[in-house]
Amino acid sequence: MGEGSKTRKVWRPPSREKAVSPITRRILAVNVLALGILVAGLLYHDEYRQSLIDAEISSMETQAKMFAAALGETSVMLSDPIGEEFLFDAARQMVRRLVETTGARARLFGADGTLVADSRYLGGIRGPAGSIEVEILPLPEGLGFWELILRYYDRLAKHLPGHKTLPLYRESILQWGGDYVEVAGVLGGRFSTAVMVRRRPDSGLVLGVAVPVQHYKQVIGAIFLTKGSTEIDAALLDVRLNVLKLFMVALLVTTALSVYLARTIARPILRLAAAAERVRLSHHRQHAIPDFRGRGDEIEDLAVALRHMTEALWERMDAIDRFAADVSHEIKNPLTSLRSAVETAARLDDPDQQRKLMGIIQEDVQRLDRLITDISEASRLDAELSRAEKTPVNLSDMLATLVSVHGSTMFKDGLRLTLESTEGMMVDGMEDRLVRVFRNLIGNAVSFSPPDGEIGIRMGLRGNDIEVSVEDRGPGIPPGKEDAIFERFYTERPEGEKFGTHSGLGLGISRQIVEVHNGTLHAENRAEGGARFVVRIPPGKPAG
Repeated sequence: MGEGSKTRKVWRPPSREKAVSPITRRILAVNVLALGILVAGLLYHDEYRQSLIDAEISSMETQAKMFAAALGETSVMLSDPIGEEFLFDAARQMVRRLVETTGARARLFGADGTLVADSRYLGGIRGPAGSIEVEILPLPEGLGFWELILRYYDRLAKHLPGHKTLPLYRESILQWGGDYVEVAGVLGGRFSTAVMVRRRPDSGLVLGVAVPVQHYKQVIGAIFLTKGSTEIDAALLDVRLNVLKLFMVALLVTTALSVYLARTIARPILRLAAAAERVRLSHHRQHAIPDFRGRGDEIEDLAVALRHMTEALWERMDAIDRFAADVSHEIKNPLTSLRSAVETAARLDDPDQQRKLMGIIQEDVQRLDRLITDISEASRLDAELSRAEKTPVNLSDMLATLVSVHGSTMFKDGLRLTLESTEGMMVDGMEDRLVRVFRNLIGNAVSFSPPDGEIGIRMGLRGNDIEVSVEDRGPGIPPGKEDAIFERFYTERPEGEKFGTHSGLGLGISRQIVEVHNGTLHAENRAEGGARFVVRIPPGKPAG
């Protein structure tokens, strides 16, 4: 293959019988994304979680107040001159008894911040020998698939705007009331609650409530209740797992419906694309566009439009073939005459005969020139009409000007041209092309009109259209040829007219121009003799 050669690329519709089509992927992605956003919002449950925390803290506050009242009445003794202080053994026993059924951890701090009792230790407070730490551990079990998904989701949710950062829960080996902000506030006379997070985020939250222990309105210590968020996390997990179950059901339904919807769109479009490609590559009309009548949607509209477009293309191709055949036939006649005249002139010695042959040659050349000019104009007419812009045209003034021009240049003795019209008739169109139409019709009427005849032009409204008729007093149109005279290269000329004066394209070009203006052009014979050509064009808006 040479360096300058080019390879023609042929587009072929891809086969997607096995693979998922792009339309299916897009529809599925949009539907699943919308469902995923909805489920992600439902899984957030921030308000629901906060309501559970508020309810738990309210319950712990009530418990702490009851514990404080009980400790203030039963575990305090008078000690002069120090004042009031706790009975350590009684306080420890009381603290353990009070929290046995609550699941919370209670710590009692004295007025100076020292730890008096801790419900987690038996035998003594944390640190002294012989104390035993009691802690309820969770059952050893691994995380399930959905719990793992929710854990990662919670980690991502912490990065969302508006997420609250909770304080960290810290616990010293040797505890002192001042280590806890809540206890310090209570000893200073302020009631305090807190929601804290453990060092390991996966371990849940720590809820804390600090209440003063009073004896005769005197603050002698603080009770500090803390509780993990295990129950809250379990309730929240149960709700979120139910949401995920519903999500899976909705996902399956959405996927099935999305695939069904995509298949009802993608498969017909692929069939239409494949049929259009077969039509493009084939040289016959056996391949047709699939028929999707009965769908009642845009696919049916697309199929109908493609089918009509294909039919129009075949009609255009047939017209081009016929036009090419007619052009070759029309050009062949003058060329044959030219060749015969030239060959004969070369063998003749008589100057008079040579002059006659030269006259014939000149007429044939003029006929060829006229024919080629009309053919060229007819060939480029479609492109020019499709690109030209329509403007308001005063049809009344245009016809008046044409009648005036033809009246002053009429070459037949006594031939009259009359006009009956209504003022202000406007159409939307191309003025130069409309002028060409009526010049052709008037010229055709002139050529068929007898001397001292009359050509009448009448314009008025007929229904919703503007109707213009051009009438002559000639021999009329041969019966059955009323529509054939608009075919290209059709010639039906009056007797005595010089052969080759007309190419037979004028009326065909005129009808084509009128149809571009959404109008019609037809011919008929008058009852009193002669022919009538009728143009009907929809009216347009007035200029300005």
